[in-house]
Amino acid sequence: MTNQVPNSPALQGTPGAEHENTIPGIGNSRNTELGSTTTRRRIGRRRPGLLLTIVLIVCSLTVIAPLFVSVTMAFKTGAQSVDGNAFSLPAPFSLEGFTTAWTLTNFPRGFTISLVVTAITVVGTIILSALAAFAIARNWDRKFFRWSFFYLLAAMFLPFPVLALSQVKLTGIVGLDNPIGVAILHVMFQLSFSVMLFTAFLRSLPQELEESARIDGASTWQVFWQLVFPLLAPMSATVGIFAFLVSWNDFMMPSLITSDAAMQTLPVLQKIFQTQFSNNYNVAFASYLMAMAPAILVYLFTQRWVMSGVTQGAIK
Repeated sequence: MTNQVPNSPALQGTPGAEHENTIPGIGNSRNTELGSTTTRRRIGRRRPGLLLTIVLIVCSLTVIAPLFVSVTMAFKTGAQSVDGNAFSLPAPFSLEGFTTAWTLTNFPRGFTISLVVTAITVVGTIILSALAAFAIARNWDRKFFRWSFFYLLAAMFLPFPVLALSQVKLTGIVGLDNPIGVAILHVMFQLSFSVMLFTAFLRSLPQELEESARIDGASTWQVFWQLVFPLLAPMSATVGIFAFLVSWNDFMMPSLITSDAAMQTLPVLQKIFQTQFSNNYNVAFASYLMAMAPAILVYLFTQRWVMSGVTQGAIK
């Protein structure tokens, strides 16, 4: 009589083998379902990325296409610029538009005036905004400084066109209806936004550094210029590039404030001579391209500090 071991593993097999033998194919179906679920999840994650890529491509084309037309038109001859094909390449390349625009708009004079106005605006905005923000940030517990900050923020909702008439009369009365008056107004109208950026950045800086400097005998003025202001370099670059772009490209303020047509900035001069560019598209686009070049160069050289200031301001 043979001995039988009904519970022997050899007879039962591995755990789960009985189910696999009785219901064949269920394991494969589960694997298929898991695989299809994983695939659907991957496709679902890819769809937002694909849509975002398409949106970015369309947005890029809206910027690249006009810039391409501006560059190609500037290097065309007068006959090529009116051939009806704006996207064609210049053949041959011509500097006729640049030379004509240089003399027709008196580009050197307009460029110099715009440069002076922009330089005063950038320097004045950075220094005054940093000083005001330092006073507000270090005296935040006092009502006067806190309400001064809110007052400056409220000024952001009053653009220049709303106050244009009163500003034109005031600058004419005090004798500032010239590029210097334009620069001063640019500084005043950019203070609110710049003070907001500097204040947010300054409130994140530890005050222990300033306290240690005061223990060593430094005055408040020395603490600001020797310790705090160098730390504001990234944010100063951000404020400076914003001030530069606003001042350099502004048309309304200098056209209303400056009474002497010979002292107008570059955008206003281009508008004055625009009627002479009615059929000379190469001259018009060459003038616009020369006016855009300084802003592009400034941003290319300062973008590292601009991005650093924006990143640090967002993190802190």
